[in-house]
Amino acid sequence: MRAMKNYPYVITVSSEKGGVGKTTLATNLAIFLKGLDENLPVSIFSFDNHFTIDKMFSIKGQKLNGTVADLLLETRGRDLLHTGQYGVNYIPSSTTLPELRGSLKGPMVLARLLAMSEIPGILIVDTRPDLDVMTQNALYAADRVLVPIKDMASMDNCRNIFELFDKRGLDRKSLSLIPCLIDERIKFEGMFKDQKTLLKAFAINRGFRCSDIFISKSPKVESLNTNPEGKIYPILTHGRGTDVYGQFAALGQTCLNEFYETEEPRAMLYDKWQHEENKRKKEEYFGRLSGLKSQCLVCGKELSQESQVSYYCESSDGAASGYMEADCFTGFLVSTIFKIERQLPPDDPTRQMIHQTALESVFVLNPGIGDEAGSIDFHRFDLSGSELLKKKYPLARAPERDGFSGIMTETLAGYEGELRDAFLMVHPVNGDNPASILVDDKYREVSKLKKRIAAQL
Repeated sequence: MRAMKNYPYVITVSSEKGGVGKTTLATNLAIFLKGLDENLPVSIFSFDNHFTIDKMFSIKGQKLNGTVADLLLETRGRDLLHTGQYGVNYIPSSTTLPELRGSLKGPMVLARLLAMSEIPGILIVDTRPDLDVMTQNALYAADRVLVPIKDMASMDNCRNIFELFDKRGLDRKSLSLIPCLIDERIKFEGMFKDQKTLLKAFAINRGFRCSDIFISKSPKVESLNTNPEGKIYPILTHGRGTDVYGQFAALGQTCLNEFYETEEPRAMLYDKWQHEENKRKKEEYFGRLSGLKSQCLVCGKELSQESQVSYYCESSDGAASGYMEADCFTGFLVSTIFKIERQLPPDDPTRQMIHQTALESVFVLNPGIGDEAGSIDFHRFDLSGSELLKKKYPLARAPERDGFSGIMTETLAGYEGELRDAFLMVHPVNGDNPASILVDDKYREVSKLKKRIAAQL
């Protein structure tokens, strides 16, 4: 039994080769599925911009409340469904999709959107004849991928889809070639007597799964797209008596059986994974929060809501972390690094320049080892990890005499007072929300920067 929340079973129709019957396959499969089970919700949308789906399913005078572009902009899929002709739901197409490609960060965006879409039943996704980021998203979100082929050229192109799945570690079992637009009048001598047999043999030889069902080339079916009314007629209602009618009925029944045999569609599995991932991220975030020292790492004063925190500090081994107040760290730079002995008031131009430069930099304090023990390497990097400055300083014994001693002892001291073999990284933070640097995406950037710097030390 399916869970109470609706998760779509997704069928993606994809091919890099144009003219193989991709959209005809997608639209007519949707209608046959609805015809085979009138109680089953069947929906469809397209990432192509030819508007065939709209011409086939839209109802004259129907008020539209969104398009597939809105789906990619985080509108819930269920709210975008329009009840169309033949009982098939559709999400209207959009001319603005090319502008949204850059906003798709990775190939799993659609999987996430469909996991939260609450679209019921079966959802068919029609794609563009290429492997752009939108097509990849449609492939990775699918429970079943149908790849129409009509000749050797289209079979050669489909190799890229299989290689894409192998590269991402996805199961090839969801991919299925289906011979389309097969001219049954063409016969060959020898073992392979017709086009469909030849294509299937070549597919199996290349390790591709190929359906036993095929879709014939039919002048009558082709004429359904060209008529004085300018409409697109479906095979279910206008192609009775043709071989293609029976072939679509068989394909629809096969897809229907797979749908009912799938207890956990990919959207549900993604939703479960996302829930566990969010839980893990939250636990890691609170773990990082709980590991923070409660005092300013420069002056040792207890931090409060009123503290002007501007820097996050973390040891390279992750064993210690904390914050530094803005004035304290600027004072440390003024006195310890730049050796300015006199007190500089807050409005002093030199102090303000040092303060502003620090907010645009990452600093590393690296204790010397071996013959250099008792010294500190002080590095300044830009926010991308390129080194701007390196100086060596002696490490004083008394913290009150040297700012280095207090910071390093507070964060890198071992059980016997000796400094651990680790360095300290100081990174600027948003003073209004210092903890934002510990949130997953931002913290991942900080961790990458720390690794990049470690490789240079």
